[in-house]
Amino acid sequence: MSGRTVLLAADHAGYDLKQDLASHLTDLGWEPTDLGTDSPDSVDYPDFAHRLAGAIESGRAERGILVCGAGIGMSIAANRHAGVRAANCLDERMAALAREHNDANVLCLGSRLLDPDQAKKIVWTFLETPFGGGRHGRRVEKIEPDRAGARA
Repeated sequence: MSGRTVLLAADHAGYDLKQDLASHLTDLGWEPTDLGTDSPDSVDYPDFAHRLAGAIESGRAERGILVCGAGIGMSIAANRHAGVRAANCLDERMAALAREHNDANVLCLGSRLLDPDQAKKIVWTFLETPFGGGRHGRRVEKIEPDRAGARA
């Protein structure tokens, strides 16, 4: 996968927004890879969060976007994976800070909390904002429990 690849996954509540975002990402020059769900029929959000987060964890992709009703369940499930820093963002400022300060690599969105235009702005901000490094790099290293100095 190229550096402009972004993984997408959603549950039934996020299906329509995921479909909108896939088209938007292509328009922005990104290469979306859809990991499901493939319909608005009821599914369990952890299945899709783990599918996407597992791909990030294994190095098959660098970035992902998860969509459910509130973004909360997806973020909780995705953050169970080593190396995944999933951030549930409700606005562009949260998305920028998630990238700049936390090097977040998975964006979680709540389809019941955001309209499609808001979500598209958040996605653009998340994907185009670089990690700040410096003191933030030291802090991000402390997130993973197996890294040196992570636990005091």
